[in-house]
Amino acid sequence: MTFITGLIAFGLIAAVLFVVVPAAQLATIIRRALPVTLFVLGGGALLLGRAGLGMMMVMGGAALWRRWGGVSQMFGGGGSSGPSKSSVRSAALEMELDHDSGEMNGIVLVGRHEGRVLDEMDEADILDLRSEVVDDGQSLALLDAYLDRRFPAWREDGEGDAGAGQTAAPSTGPMGEQEAYEVLGLAAGAGIDEIKAAHRRLMKTAHPDSGGSTFLAAKINEAKDILLRAHG
Repeated sequence: MTFITGLIAFGLIAAVLFVVVPAAQLATIIRRALPVTLFVLGGGALLLGRAGLGMMMVMGGAALWRRWGGVSQMFGGGGSSGPSKSSVRSAALEMELDHDSGEMNGIVLVGRHEGRVLDEMDEADILDLRSEVVDDGQSLALLDAYLDRRFPAWREDGEGDAGAGQTAAPSTGPMGEQEAYEVLGLAAGAGIDEIKAAHRRLMKTAHPDSGGSTFLAAKINEAKDILLRAHG
C-alpha cells in the first residue's frame, strides 16, 4: 500500500504543477525531476518485490537521464542545450544571428527608426536607416550584412556603396568577457570545448565565403580569442 500511496501522491503533485506552473517552467521541472522520480519509484518497486514494474521504471529513468543531459541538465549546465542565437551590439543596432539558419534580425536603437525591428521594415526604410548610420562603421557593417542576406540585389540597384560592407569597422573599445559570451551565444562560464564548438558553428554562416560579413566574422573570432585567453 505504501508504494501505491506514493504513486497517488506523485500524481496529485503533478496535477497541481500542471495547473499552477507556466508551461516553459513546467517543462524544465519535468526534464530535471522525471528521471530521478522514476529511479526512486523503480527502486521502491524492486524492494517491494515488483521486479517487472521496478526494472521498467529504472530503465525508463536511465533513458531519460541520458537523453536530457544527465548531471549537466539537472544543474542547468551548458552543452548542446545552450542558446541558439548570438547577439552583437553597435551604437545604433542590436543584432541577433540564428546559429541554425544563419538568419539575422535586429532592433534599431537610435534615430528616426528607433525601436523598430529590421524584419518588419521594407527595403526603402532600411536604406534610409543606412543613410543615418553611414558614419558609424560598426552599425554600417552590421546593416550591410543584413541587407546582403535579406535583399541580395540591393547593391546592384545602386542604392548603396558596394564596398562599404567589406571594410573592417573601427573598434569602439575592447570586447569584454560578457559580450564575448553573447557573441558566441554561450552562457557565462562555458568551457573551452563549448567555446570552440560555438565558434566553428557560427563561422559556417558568418564567414564572408558563406555569405556573411567581414565584421561579423571578426567579432566572432575576437570573442573566441578573449574567452580562450580567459581560460588560459
